[in-house]
Amino acid sequence: MNYKDNINPDKLPAHIAIIMDGNGRWAKKKGLLRASGHEEGTKAVRDVVEGSAELGVKNLTLYAFSTENWNRPKLEVDTLMRLLVSSLKKEIKTLMDNDIRLNSIGNLSNLPKKARRELLDVIDRTSGNSRMVLTLALSYGSREEITNCVRQITDKVKSGELNPDAVDESVINEHLYTRNLPDVDLLIRTSGEQRISNFLLWQIAYAELYFTTILWPDFRRNDLFEAIYNYQNRERRFGKTSEQLS
Repeated sequence: MNYKDNINPDKLPAHIAIIMDGNGRWAKKKGLLRASGHEEGTKAVRDVVEGSAELGVKNLTLYAFSTENWNRPKLEVDTLMRLLVSSLKKEIKTLMDNDIRLNSIGNLSNLPKKARRELLDVIDRTSGNSRMVLTLALSYGSREEITNCVRQITDKVKSGELNPDAVDESVINEHLYTRNLPDVDLLIRTSGEQRISNFLLWQIAYAELYFTTILWPDFRRNDLFEAIYNYQNRERRFGKTSEQLS
């Protein structure tokens, strides 16, 4: 089924976030090294990014590397960092051709110098693009993000720059990595796992959750379209009753 034909372009999620899971299992099933799964996963990234832009999605955030991923075997971490650099170099044309601006959230200071330099270069080169914002969550952990947010706000209260009574949701939002992004409307996780894994915990408060058994390297734009179609057929109440909405 071609789900794109059944999607209402006027009811697209403003912000889609994806936990790209299953690269290692995909490789294991085929008797390959985990690195092969990560490399194949870049094809899924390209197709989903292009599909999102094609559909008119304004914000797409991909969970590329978590704070916990640093605990993986060094060889795998080194492979992922090399893949990040090579992918950024190869995909700059895709980003420019599709008018996509690259953004990144997370503790980027932990990235190897070469990876950080390449990332910042592509962010700078695409800064004028406006069709869609593609955000890579790199060395990202939501608990760390919220902890840093609380620390910044506390410092401002201590210095007298901020009145404690003025601290509300908007102030918290201003101190998060995602300060320039809307809340997540649709969160997708591949590979059959049904957990959040420390990803955008504040930002997904009212997101619709969509889990699929498809392993990330096999995920393509029509699978994304299916998730959006599913999203559009849900009733989002935000704490209200169905009667109030109607």
